[in-house]
Amino acid sequence: MNILKVNGIDLAYDSFGNENEEVIILIAGLGTQMIRWTDSFCRILAARGFRVIRFDNRDVGCSTHFNQHRTLDFDALATALMSGRRPDIPYTLDDMSNDAIGLLDALSIDRAHFVGRSMGGMIAQIAASEYPERVLSLTSIMSSSGNPALPQASPDVMAMMTKPAPNPFEDEAGFLAHSLSFAKRIAGTGYPFEEDAYRALILEEVRRAYDPGSVGRQIAAIAVSGDRRPRLATIKAPVLVIHGTDDPLFVPACGEDTAFAIPGAELMLIDGMGHDLPHQLYNVIADGIERTVRRS
Repeated sequence: MNILKVNGIDLAYDSFGNENEEVIILIAGLGTQMIRWTDSFCRILAARGFRVIRFDNRDVGCSTHFNQHRTLDFDALATALMSGRRPDIPYTLDDMSNDAIGLLDALSIDRAHFVGRSMGGMIAQIAASEYPERVLSLTSIMSSSGNPALPQASPDVMAMMTKPAPNPFEDEAGFLAHSLSFAKRIAGTGYPFEEDAYRALILEEVRRAYDPGSVGRQIAAIAVSGDRRPRLATIKAPVLVIHGTDDPLFVPACGEDTAFAIPGAELMLIDGMGHDLPHQLYNVIADGIERTVRRS
């Protein structure tokens, strides 16, 4: 792992593959760290002739955290948004998109293929619309367009996502039960839920960094980003939208709407996939990314 100063903050990143190859940059989702893009997935992409870079978004993992800001009040956030006021939040998705571009700058990389999952898909969408000269292609996975008319996540999923988890250093068993329950709920039904692998991943994230407030701050960044469809309509790069038919967090209509909003975008709906990337789909996802990259 390496750390670079980008936009006044530290960003942690690592890299797979030959540094002379075209770059794929992987952007993680809400509250999760770069290791959610597993080593094996990164190596699959690197073996296809790419330099693969993954990084911790601001406020997670080994990048700079913003825990000096007070814990998010979800009711106050909702009230501000409904009244048309901009809530006081430490950063936006645009800031996070600028981080990804800034990381490329710091690494002296002119252009890259952007791949984002969930919130990372939103960040990649913004980068593709705001920095067309830097984004060679876009793959948006299990994400959304920000269209307010889209169906919302199941109430139980939202409740599980926003419910505070036990402190892992005080109640590791309770923390794991909470985290595994949510992971299983959103994982979809088409592939076995591999609890042991998830447990190891969750504990590795805790060892790298534990900051329970970061999820709320990133939810706020998503909430104020608004409807991205006008931005999506300006994207000229090749685009692939990947979505699972079993996704209960961003239902399939979210992926369909994203693809519809981007001229020429390809939509790949995967049966049985939820809000998760099971290892059985790594090559399928990599095939889609590579096909989109070659279109550029």
